[in-house]
Amino acid sequence: MTLPTGDAAPTAFDQPADTRILRRGLRNIVDMVRIEPKPFAVGALGAMVNTAMTLFLSFIIGWVVAGVAVPAYENGEVALGTVLLGVAALLGTSIIRFSSMCARRIGAGVMMFKVQAHWRRRITRRYLALPVSWHQKHPTGTLLSNANADVEAATRPLAPLPFACGTLFMVVIAMIAFALIDWAVALVALGMFPALFALNAYFATKMAPRAKRAQELRAEVSAVGHESFDGALVVKAMGREAAETERFSASATELRDAMIGVGRLRAAFEPAIAGLPEIGVLVALLVGLVRFEAGAITLEQLVTVSFMFSVLAFPIRAIGWVLGDLPGAVVGRGRVDHVLAATGDMSYGDKELPDSGAPAELAFDHIAYAYPDGHEALHDVDFTVAPGTTVALVGATGSGKSTLAHLAARLVDPSRGTVRLDGEDVRDLTHASLARTTALVQQIPFVFDDTVRANLDLGREGVDDDRLWDALAAAGAEKFTASLDAGLDTEVGERGTTLSGGQRQRLTLARALAGRPRLLVLDDATSAVDPKVESQILSGLKHSQAASSVLVVAYRRATIALADEVVFLEGGRITARGPHTELLRTHPPYADLVTAYERAEAEREFDDPDEDDLSGTALNDSELDEESAA
Repeated sequence: MTLPTGDAAPTAFDQPADTRILRRGLRNIVDMVRIEPKPFAVGALGAMVNTAMTLFLSFIIGWVVAGVAVPAYENGEVALGTVLLGVAALLGTSIIRFSSMCARRIGAGVMMFKVQAHWRRRITRRYLALPVSWHQKHPTGTLLSNANADVEAATRPLAPLPFACGTLFMVVIAMIAFALIDWAVALVALGMFPALFALNAYFATKMAPRAKRAQELRAEVSAVGHESFDGALVVKAMGREAAETERFSASATELRDAMIGVGRLRAAFEPAIAGLPEIGVLVALLVGLVRFEAGAITLEQLVTVSFMFSVLAFPIRAIGWVLGDLPGAVVGRGRVDHVLAATGDMSYGDKELPDSGAPAELAFDHIAYAYPDGHEALHDVDFTVAPGTTVALVGATGSGKSTLAHLAARLVDPSRGTVRLDGEDVRDLTHASLARTTALVQQIPFVFDDTVRANLDLGREGVDDDRLWDALAAAGAEKFTASLDAGLDTEVGERGTTLSGGQRQRLTLARALAGRPRLLVLDDATSAVDPKVESQILSGLKHSQAASSVLVVAYRRATIALADEVVFLEGGRITARGPHTELLRTHPPYADLVTAYERAEAEREFDDPDEDDLSGTALNDSELDEESAA
C-alpha cells in the first residue's frame, strides 16, 4: 500500500542548486531574526564581545611573552608589578569572555525556541483555518512532521548564528590587525577565508537534494507510523501486524539510507572545514618566522599573529555550521511555507444570530456540491428544517447524506445555492455565532485523552456541572457516567479507549448538547448503541428543556419513524419527501431501502446478540445502563 504524502512542497532544488540556496537560506535567517530581534541582539552582542576579548587576549599573550617571559629568561629577574598587571589583564579578559559566552548561548537558545514556537503556532492556526477538503488530502503524519521536524530543520541555523556573527566581527578585526602588523601575514589570511567560504558553498550545493529527500522521508515515516498506530485495532483484528511492520520498516530503511548519505557528506565536509584553519595557522607561522628573521616583525608581533590564527581556527567553524545547516533549513522552510501558503480558507461574515435559545430554522436553497475532482455529489437540493422539528435524511451509501450534514455545520460550502440559518446565509455569520448555534455529531466519535468533564465542557463559558448532567441525561449517558470511579473527573484514555463504542457516541452527543445548540446535526451519531437506547435518546431530545431543531442521518426504522419529515436522497437528488408512513406506501425505492436496513439490522443482532462494538465489551448499551443503575 502506498501512503499519500500530500502535494510536494515547492523548493529551490527543482532547479540547479547554486547561489539560490545561499540566498534563500540567508533570507530565511533574516526573516527569523526579525521575528525575535531582542534575543538575537543579546546573543550577537555577547558573541562580539567574546570574540573581541579573544583577539585582545592575543595581544596580551604577545605582550606577556615579549615583556615578561623573555626578559625573565634573559636577565633572570621578574618584575613583580609587570607580572601582576599581566595576571590582572588575563583574569579580567577571562571573566568578560565567560560572561559574554553565557549571553551568546542564552540569546541563541531563547531566539531559536521562540522562533520555533512562533512557526508552530502559525502552522497550527493555518491547519485550523483550512477546510476539511484540504486535510483529507494531507495525511496526519505529514502535518505533524511539518509542525515538528520541518520547523526544527528551518530553525537549526539559529543555534550557531550569534557565534557566527561574532566570528565575522572577529575576522574583520583580525584582518585589520594582520594588515597593520605585516602585509605578508595579511595575504595568508586573505587566502584562507575565501577558500573557507568556497568550500561551504560547494558543500551546500551537494547537500541540498539530500536534505530535501531526507525531510520528505521523515514526513513519510511519520505518516506511516501514525496511520498504523491509529488503526491498531484493525491491524490486530485482521492479523496484519507483520505487513504493517514491513511497511514501516521499508519507509524507515529508506529514511535511514538517506540520513546515512547526509552523514557521509557531512563526514567528508567537517574534517575539511576544520582542517583548513589549522593549515592556515601553519602557513601563517611559517610566513611569520620568515618575516621575523627578516626583521619585518617583532617577537611580540609573531606571537600575537600565531596565537590569533590559532584562536581563529575554532570560531571560524561556526560559520561552517551555519552554512552547513542552510540546505536543510531551506528545505524545512519550504515545507513550512507550503502549509502557510495553502489556500481554501473559509471566510466568515460579521452577522450574529440572536441567542434566543429557541430552535433554529435551517434551509437548503437549491444546493449543489461538487468535490475538488469535479464529481457532483448533490444536485439542486431544496428543503427546510422548520424550528423545533426533526428531519431524517435517508438514502443509500453515496447519496449525499453526510455531505448535507457537513453543509449544515458549514464544514464545507456549496458549489451553488445557499444554506440559511434563521434566514441568514451561513457564510455571512461570524464563526462564533455559527458554532454557538449549530452542533454536529458524527458517526465516528472523537474523545480527547482527558476527563469526562473536560471532554464535555471544552472550556466553554457557562457550561457548569448542572448543565453537563442535563446533557448527559438527554444523551442517555448519565447512568454510566455516574457509575465511573471518579464520575465527571474520570480519565477516559486516548480516544476514549476505556469506554465502549456506544458510550463514546453518547459522550460526544452530550458534548454537543452541553452547548445547548439551536440546531443539532446527527450524522448517524447513534449507530453504536442498540435500537432501544437510540429511540430513548432521540425521543428525549425532542422533549428536553433545551429543544433543538434536528437534522439526522438515519438508517434504522425506529429512528426514522421519530422524524417529523423524511427527505429521501438518490444519487444526490431529493426524490421523495414526507412522513415516514406515507413514503412507505407511496415510494417503493424508499420502502425497499428501509426494509433492507431493517433486515440487515435484524441479521446483525441475531449473529452478535451480545456484541456492543469492537471494543470487546460483553454487554449491550441497555444492559450497561441497567448494570450501572444496579
